[in-house]
Amino acid sequence: MGEPTGFLKWDRKTPSRRRIPVRVQDWKEVYEPFDADELKRQAGRCMDCGIPFCNNGCPLGNLIPDWNDLVYRGHWRDAIERLHATNNFPEFTGRLCPAPCESSCVLGINSDAVTIKQVEVEIIDRAWSEGWVSPQVPIKKTGRRVAVIGSGPAGLAAAQQLTRAGHDVLVLERSDRIGGLLRYGIPEFKMEKKHIDRRVKQMTAEGTIFRTEAGVGENVDIEVLIASHDAVVLACGATDWRDLNIEGRGLAGIHQAMQYLPPSNKVQQGDIEETTISAEGKQVVIIGGGDTGADCLGTAIRQGAKSITQLEILPQPPTTRGEENPWPQWGLIFRTSSAHEEGGERIYSVATEKFLGDESGNVRALQICDVESVGNKFVPIAGTARELKADLVLLALGFVGPEKPSWLLNLGVEFDDRGNVARDDHYMSSVRGLFVAGDMGRGQSLIVWAIAEGRAAAAAVDKYLMGDTSLPAPIVASAKALN
Repeated sequence: MGEPTGFLKWDRKTPSRRRIPVRVQDWKEVYEPFDADELKRQAGRCMDCGIPFCNNGCPLGNLIPDWNDLVYRGHWRDAIERLHATNNFPEFTGRLCPAPCESSCVLGINSDAVTIKQVEVEIIDRAWSEGWVSPQVPIKKTGRRVAVIGSGPAGLAAAQQLTRAGHDVLVLERSDRIGGLLRYGIPEFKMEKKHIDRRVKQMTAEGTIFRTEAGVGENVDIEVLIASHDAVVLACGATDWRDLNIEGRGLAGIHQAMQYLPPSNKVQQGDIEETTISAEGKQVVIIGGGDTGADCLGTAIRQGAKSITQLEILPQPPTTRGEENPWPQWGLIFRTSSAHEEGGERIYSVATEKFLGDESGNVRALQICDVESVGNKFVPIAGTARELKADLVLLALGFVGPEKPSWLLNLGVEFDDRGNVARDDHYMSSVRGLFVAGDMGRGQSLIVWAIAEGRAAAAAVDKYLMGDTSLPAPIVASAKALN
């Protein structure tokens, strides 16, 4: 390594976030620029640990010690080559991934882990600014045609890999812009959409064809699509949201997170003037304590909510790992996102029993109660029932799997026990030539898993079409291991 004792010399540091009073007035990304000399020191903290558990902690199998060393030595162009060897879109993961690699860092056993995620995003941002990211046009075309349904991270990764292998690739997206939930589910303050736009421009120059507002089962016939292509990749995500079917659910003012976030993003892109659901001046309650709930929180703050409360049925996590959660597992610890810094209140170990409405049919409050875990259930604690005022309720309860429209059911694909589209060890569904990648086959997961699956599925498709493949596939993203 460039600095064998760097982990002894330097402490972990991460970039500062812009001052809260300033950043909540706009929708730009929240982080300040990171000092180049400090980044070099952070890369130099990477240990010569012999067995880099971070590589396996990353679903993409990123060669993390390699590019840490290259950054420390100032070999930035070599660093982006090493990073791109395993990750098509490090500007996405470097901003949005929760960094399971850092939970697996050997240094994290008894110290603060290496700042892997920040080094990653600085490598790709520098590569873009220096003009090192250019289209990789295939030297030879195969004459084979592949359609990819869905333009989220899994679909984009599969499409880019297959295009570079020489296939003619068509990406279909039912929305009006490319990106899936990257585009409409992730707020600008977490990732500005210019990062998607320049990748789409690169992929278009490589030969990938994109079609927006192309809804399979609506203006795209799935039978014609299959008949006119040698393979089809399903990468439609797991967008069937979990609901909360309790008394009062039909009251006005109760919305799913994915009904709330997309129009807010459309405003920022200039597609509409005003959002259809605004938190301005309202008492907002967010049910669900995960990342999507935090995205709703940051969005509501910027819209001028009067108050915001986020409810979580689970107890508050500890600040350090418990004995039942040892390294190198993902650390189940209390985390504070940039949105949580900006305002709002978090309440743990609480459940919503019913929604209460006013005379006009609008939600006015929630009846909530404290709960405790008994076996595999959460049981209400007697005497804790109370009302929580709200005139806007956002459900951020995750997803139960892929949507199951008639066109998918009519294909005769099989589903696994969790309702995901079943696939074999080579990402093929029960219908020959029809492959499945990302959340549609895995269930709701991380962006890094989506990209890994897109790459692995692309390799499987290429082998199916050509008899062999030179496309790399992440070892940890085996389809068999996922189901």
